[in-house]
Amino acid sequence: MSTTSSTPKGEFTSKGRVWFITGTSSGFGRSLAEEALRRGERVVATARNPETLTDLVQKAPDRVLALRLDVGRPEDIGPAIEAALARFGAIDVLVNNAGYGVVGAVEETSDAELRAQFEVNFFGAIALTRAALSGMRARRSGAIVQISSFGGQLSVAGFGAYSATKFALEGMSEALAAEVAPLGIRVLIVEPGAFRTRFGGSALRRMPTIDDYATTVGPTRAFAAGMDGTQEGDPAKAAAAIIDTLDRADAPLRLPLGADAVQALRTSLARKTEELETWAPVARSMAFTTT
Repeated sequence: MSTTSSTPKGEFTSKGRVWFITGTSSGFGRSLAEEALRRGERVVATARNPETLTDLVQKAPDRVLALRLDVGRPEDIGPAIEAALARFGAIDVLVNNAGYGVVGAVEETSDAELRAQFEVNFFGAIALTRAALSGMRARRSGAIVQISSFGGQLSVAGFGAYSATKFALEGMSEALAAEVAPLGIRVLIVEPGAFRTRFGGSALRRMPTIDDYATTVGPTRAFAAGMDGTQEGDPAKAAAAIIDTLDRADAPLRLPLGADAVQALRTSLARKTEELETWAPVARSMAFTTT
């Protein structure tokens, strides 16, 4: 096995790249790993319990490295990156997929729960991004894929904590994209809607309830409780779309996935635009008045 990346300097095309994917035990992470392997790529698959990755390794033992990684533990990140480099020599694509959701009103969400949510969904992803960038900069090639959500551009009652982490991730990633584009590195923010992953099941934490929020957060809780296993989105199709998009010269910064994501974002953008135009006269009236 070669110990160097097969991605030519300054280019970014499929075949033989090394993918480092977090949260590979199920959902988008697993689907991306399987699709990358199908296309002849190499995969560093990570999970808190690497035993869940045994079947993935068996599919292509020469092209898969399974590692234990809890992105909420900063001390796990360095050893995982080092192990990936020792096996494959480079990381061409980093996919920050590991994460979970919280449903509950802002007042219902404790500081501990909020900080834990940020530790995994935001700080873990950014720490891994920084760890992978030095090699990408040296080769002038690579990609960072941030699995966000359409909730990274809008929020609803009950998903404030989750959306806050995704807003933060998208804000940091938008700046990152501008910083690394001249270095040949791509950033792709993926904004899925409802896909058939564990998000509505074991990957969703439910906060204690306060009766006064029954009419506002209640519908969100009910939606979350009933979504598991019924989501319309297919993670396998999402994985193929993500890889296809990365291979395009005109790849966007943000990639919404799912009809529900497109509709929600359109509605949000229209509402924000209308509000902006309505209040633009107030905004423009802030200059000092000359006498």
